[in-house]
Amino acid sequence: MYLAKEQGKNNYQFFSEELHQILAKKLQLERELRKALDEKQFTLHYQPKIHLQTGQIIGMEALIRWEHPDLGLIPPIQFIPIAEETGLIVPLGEWVMRTACQQIKVWQETGFTQLAVAVNISLRQFMQNNLIEMITSILEETGLSPQYLELEITESMALNVDYTIRILNRLKGLGISISIDDFGTGYSSLSYLSQFPIDRLKIDQSFVRNLNPRNQAIIKTIIDMAHNMKIAVIAEGVETQEHVDFLKEQMCNEVQGYFYSKPLPTKEIDSFLQVNRYGESGSMV
Repeated sequence: MYLAKEQGKNNYQFFSEELHQILAKKLQLERELRKALDEKQFTLHYQPKIHLQTGQIIGMEALIRWEHPDLGLIPPIQFIPIAEETGLIVPLGEWVMRTACQQIKVWQETGFTQLAVAVNISLRQFMQNNLIEMITSILEETGLSPQYLELEITESMALNVDYTIRILNRLKGLGISISIDDFGTGYSSLSYLSQFPIDRLKIDQSFVRNLNPRNQAIIKTIIDMAHNMKIAVIAEGVETQEHVDFLKEQMCNEVQGYFYSKPLPTKEIDSFLQVNRYGESGSMV
């Protein structure tokens, strides 16, 4: 029944031993997820964001990891959907934001004064009644200036246009930056780009990693459109010199990917920042 619902309802699914194992694992993860926050099993990894033309390290994207004491490292793709379904994404998301803001403030105090942090916001988090108050409280508590916090939303949030515009304008009023994650893979109308107060578009990594002629055309179109609208563009999934050269030629603003660094735990990012420390914000060779 649950599988049929997940497939969009109006269908049927046969019971099988494989299905039983999948559901049993899902139920186990849900039980474990409920106590993981209390037992501090979560940690954040950070992936550097690079200004493509100058090579400066301009920010970090905060990415959650679950280090289970018995099951080992559980990838987000396995537990985030469960957190969404159960509502646990709300306290989990608050923990991510508070931890990320605290850490970026520490890095700023060690000399990387212009470093910003990007945090993903799920649809369920975005719809919570106290989102603005929660973010305001975290910024006051951590002492981080709002201009150094970027919220990454998905195109799915454009489904409720009026509500989204109202909340985004309130966030912008605080001084927070807004970006649309995985741009180009959604199904919403492009018209929302002219209505939403967006600072950045993040080109989905699938276009960059498979840099065939069609994907090159898509990337060129996105960059040209965004620049004409005074919106910055960041490309994900940058893994090769070919990717860098192509994006630089297209005047893409920012990049992130394994060519520069994979997501790293805090201690390794500390070392990464020091090694690449050229000037106030840091830069890459």
